[in-house]
Amino acid sequence: MDILLVGGLWLHGSVWGGVASALEGLGHRPVPLTLPGQGDGDASATLDDQLETVLAAVDAAPGPVLVVGHSAACSLAWLTADRRPDKLAGAVLIGGFPAEDGRPYADFFEVRDGVMPFPGWEPFDGPDAADLDEQARSAFTAAAIPVPEGVARGVVRLTDERRHDVPVLVVCPEFTPAEAREWIAAGDVPELARAKNVEFADIDSGHWPMITQPVELARILAAATDAD
Repeated sequence: MDILLVGGLWLHGSVWGGVASALEGLGHRPVPLTLPGQGDGDASATLDDQLETVLAAVDAAPGPVLVVGHSAACSLAWLTADRRPDKLAGAVLIGGFPAEDGRPYADFFEVRDGVMPFPGWEPFDGPDAADLDEQARSAFTAAAIPVPEGVARGVVRLTDERRHDVPVLVVCPEFTPAEAREWIAAGDVPELARAKNVEFADIDSGHWPMITQPVELARILAAATDAD
């Protein structure tokens, strides 16, 4: 089974290198994706462009696919579940939750000159970045790719109720499974409140476990694949 790895904002597909190597060692087939606007210099890329890239990877797979979305890309993984519910073995959501229909994809920070640059570390003070040392932070900042406005402000459109049949694993880095369950039960995550099969996995990391805990993250993803 292919495991599609979709990074969040500002991330090139190469951020999954450690996870991909560990998954290969466990006998799985990782497919890290570099999305339009996340490494090709195309500031005109849109959310639809990114979704089409993920869907193309799903369609190219010989069998069922596990799609993994990180942070904002949890919505991209869920959009994939909406468009290809019969092709997915499951959706893994790392450090984030899917946006509702009609909501902006990731309109979180200031857009300048058509892109949303990395805003620096102040918004991520605390558990998000506590496990990133200065060297890791410098490397992240240097590699961060500004997000095209058409991606950040793209509107999420969900149309197929069968997405709620797709098994979901929520990987909890800077928050706990108990907190995630509380948010869902309180109605803060309507899409997952309607999902029929939601499991949770804890990981001792900040917001970017593919950087700080790649082997453990790979183990969690491999277990999710094996469960399917």
